[in-house]
Order: sequence, then C-alpha cells, then structure tokens
Amino acid sequence: MGVHLGRVAWACPAVVVALLVQLAGASHVVYETSLLETQAAAATVPASILELGTGYHFRPSKNWINDPNAPLYYKGWYHLFYQYNPKGAVWGNIVWAHSVSRDLINWVALETAISPSIESDKYGCWSGSATILPDGTPAIMYTGISRPDINYEVQNIAYPKNTSDPLLREWVKPGHNPVIVPEGGINATQFRDPTTAWYADGHWRILVGALSGASRGVAYVYRSRDFRRWTRVRKPLHSAPTGMWECPDFYPVTVDGKQSGVETSVVSSPRVKHVLKNSLDLRRYDYYTVGTYDRVRERYVPDNPAGDEHHLRYDYGNFYASKTFYDPAKRRRILWGWANESDTAVDDVAKGWAGIQAIPRKVWLDPSGRQLMQWPVEEVEALRGKNPVGLKDRVVKRGEHVEVTGLQSAQADVEVSFEVPSLEGAETLDPALANDAQKLCGVKGSDVEGGVGPFGLWVLASSKLEERTAVFFRVFKTARNINSTRPVVLMCSDPTKASLNTNLYHPTFAGWVDTDIRKGKISLRSLIDRSVVESFGAGGRTCILSRVYPTLAIGKNAHLHVFNNGKADIKVSQLTAWEMKRPALMNGA
Repeated sequence: MGVHLGRVAWACPAVVVALLVQLAGASHVVYETSLLETQAAAATVPASILELGTGYHFRPSKNWINDPNAPLYYKGWYHLFYQYNPKGAVWGNIVWAHSVSRDLINWVALETAISPSIESDKYGCWSGSATILPDGTPAIMYTGISRPDINYEVQNIAYPKNTSDPLLREWVKPGHNPVIVPEGGINATQFRDPTTAWYADGHWRILVGALSGASRGVAYVYRSRDFRRWTRVRKPLHSAPTGMWECPDFYPVTVDGKQSGVETSVVSSPRVKHVLKNSLDLRRYDYYTVGTYDRVRERYVPDNPAGDEHHLRYDYGNFYASKTFYDPAKRRRILWGWANESDTAVDDVAKGWAGIQAIPRKVWLDPSGRQLMQWPVEEVEALRGKNPVGLKDRVVKRGEHVEVTGLQSAQADVEVSFEVPSLEGAETLDPALANDAQKLCGVKGSDVEGGVGPFGLWVLASSKLEERTAVFFRVFKTARNINSTRPVVLMCSDPTKASLNTNLYHPTFAGWVDTDIRKGKISLRSLIDRSVVESFGAGGRTCILSRVYPTLAIGKNAHLHVFNNGKADIKVSQLTAWEMKRPALMNGA
C-alpha cells in the first residue's frame, strides 16, 4: 500500500505527510536547548542570521547534524542516516537520525534509528555504512565507543527489525557485537567508520579507517565469509602520510565514460577502475585517488603515483565526511557530503540548527580516466520555477558587470556558458603557487584585475554591492619550467565580501579545472540557497561549496550579476536562471 501511494506522494504532500505520520509516527524526538539559552544567544547575534535557513539543501528542523551515514535505496525509498544531536545545535549526544524520501529532495524524518544501548556503543554511535546482503536485507556497520575514559572504538552491526517495512523504522543489534575490535597494535582511538562491504571469491570485505604511528593514514581490510566473524588482512589496502583517514569510501567506476554507476561488489570486470576516498581529520577535507584494485593481494594502487600528495578533491570548499551509495533504481552512484556552518556556535544556538548536507550528486569517471565528474541529481530540477530568465550572446567588457533581473535569486539555480575569444593576455602562473590553488585565489581574488578573468558570477549580492559572493574562473599561461603548454584554469569561490558581519569564517576556496580552455568555452552552474553557494565548473570537473551569511542580500534583496574583472572581453553565450521552489517536505524544517 505504501509503495503504491508513494507514486503520487510529492504531487499531494498533505496526503503523504498524513500517511507517513500514520506509518512512521513522529519525526525526531527533540530535546531542545533551553529557551533561556536560545534567547540569550539570539540577543547577541545579527537578526539576519536567523533568516538564512536553507530551503532545498538537506537539514533537520532543529539541532546539529554532521556526517551522512549509510545512504541506501530500499523498496522504493531513499534512506539517509546522519550524525545528529537531539539536544541542541552543537556537537554532542550523537545518535543516528533517519530520514526517508521518494525523490532525494523531499524528506520526512523518522524516529532515531541507532542510539547508545549496548556495551559496545554505550558511549557513542559514530559513523558507518550500509550493505545490501544477497537476500536483500540491509546491514549497517558503525563505530561504537565502548569506554567512558577514552574513545575506544569498535565496530558494530545492526539489522532491520522488520524487513517488510520499506521505511526501516526499527533497528536491532545482535548479541555478537562488537564484530571487530582494535587488535594487533592498532590505535584504538583512531579506528573508525567502516565502509560498505563488497563481495568476491567467497568473502565479504570492508575497510576501516585508521592512523598508524604519528601521521600515516591507513585503510585496513577485514574479511568475512558470514558477515559475522571478521579477520584483518595482514597488510592494509593502502596507506599514505596524510594523517588519520576518517570515513573511507571504496567503490568501482566504469572506464567507458558513461554516467552509469556500478554496484560495489563489481570488482573483477576490466570495465572498472576503483576510487579510494578518505576524509582527512587534520585538514578537514575529502580527497580521492583513482586506481587499480588487486583482490588477490588485497591491495590498491593509485594510477597517479603522486595522488596521495597532490590531492584530487570531491569539493574544494566546505565539504567533509562524504559517503556514496549505488542507486539501483536509476543505475547511478550518488554522493552525499556534509557542509558545516561557518558562523559561530553562539549563532547556531540562536538559530537552533547547524549543519546541512550538500545536494546529492551523481558521480562517474571522466572519459580521460584521470578524475571523477559530479553533477546534482536530476531530481533537483523539479524545484525550478516555470519562468526562467537569462542572457544570450552578451559581451561583458573589462571591469563590467551585468545584473540578471526578473527573479528572486536568494534561492536559485543558475547555469551559464562563457566564451573566451582570446587567451593572449592571460597572466603567467607563478610556479610557486602551481600546487596551491587556494592560496593563489587568496592572492588573485575576484577584485584583482587579471588578463583573462576573473570572470563569473556575483551571487547573493546586495543592491549596492557591499555584499557579494564571487564564483569565477581565471586563466593562466604556464611558465616554461612547468611541464605543460596548455593554459590552466583556476576556479574560485570568494566570499570575502559576502557579509558585513565580521564575526565569520570566510576563506576563499579554489581548485584547478581540468579542461582545455583553448577551445574557448567553459561553463558554470551555481545552486544558491540563502546561506549556501554550491558551484560546478566545466560540467562538474571542479566543485566548490561555500557557506555565506549575508546581512543585506536576503530574500527579495538578493541580486545576481555576471562580472568580468579581466582585461579581455568575455561573452555570455547563454545564461539561464531559475528561482527554486521550497520542497514540500524537509524534515519539518
């Protein structure tokens, strides 16, 4: 019955809300931060902070969230679990909250899925992953904290209490937990976040992230025949001197350049490479390599020998603790990532919530095989308004900016294609900054005139441009001592003028774009959602998410511009901008 009604769910949200309340009970049981504490905090922060709750980016109605956990698709429903504090808008008291969706956009929060209840997770239920077993049963493996004096980390398992329930509302923990403990010289306080399992040659495998010695990140392999008794493989799958590896992820991608995904246990096909992603506890970002998995030796070798030094990142901005899953309904791999706040803890207490998830992204291997491509899931486009506005064949000269009018751009989806007629005036890249895009963007910000660029978008701009967030490209010639003749493209998100509120963390973010700008074209897409600017350069080759907190550019007072601060003219061949509607359902927010 629920599956049948769900086919029309988002067309009649009132019906679905009633249905879900009936089926699943209430949403989160919320233990609120005290009213006095909230009132005291609100009295000390700018009123504008309270108006910047995201509309279509995933968040709970109240309180703190961080890592996305165990995303999966089950009997017609998308499930997302996530680290959640039911008692306030700062980290602590962590449980596994649980929300469900038919379309990855409209979400309903169910009751807590996993919380401390057994000896092996009595002091914490931390991150983990889901695996769909051969009989279709989902299994969740997660890290538990089992001692009060230190973060002694062990790995536990949980199963649905009722597999006939498509909402998976109740989870049980078998008596044989924990299933993995830190033995054999493993640092028990740096041993967490088990991955989705894959199956080959009669064995299941998972990875657990760890730290070896003072600075070596490690992905340990554990094997099992029955998903109950697990044994560590003698050598790790891979390691590198990067610091602790949190939230590892390991999955296959096809090498044919197609955007379809493959199930995690596809390991032996010549059509696949593998991706190993790790979240760096020291640097607070996610990086990945593409390489080859040898299932006999249980070793992984990156294609680029320097891949663990010169990091490819899913996102060069505010994006951490990511997790992918294979979506069998549309045969795609989907990426979730957490974006923390960049305001203060006092601000978060005042507004009553903290943390969002980035828009879920489809990921696939670029035809070159060198990197991943990412793009917002197609379901996001259902939120676009019916009357887009745009520009076409508009030349933007040196120092010029052109406002895009006719929409409220505080929540918008903007796609723009640029033409760059000439690269003759491009600046020469300083070799000392060739491997530090973020520092280069800090030096060569959006207001620093260049040869070719900076050009791009000013989003969440105030009427007099006192506030504006710049997302832009800048082209450089390579110096003779750099082994390339192709001009290089820097993509930046510059929020240094995003807000008149000075009590914020607003670094510039940047990454290189692997594209041949000699063809004269480059594209940009930005999803704007009040306090989020999530941008995709060159069709998803480089992605940057920024959190911003304007005080003036709010609601109807937010403006959108195309700008060019380069000496060379650029041309907007096509710009289309849509107002974004609020989803019918967002966890009660």
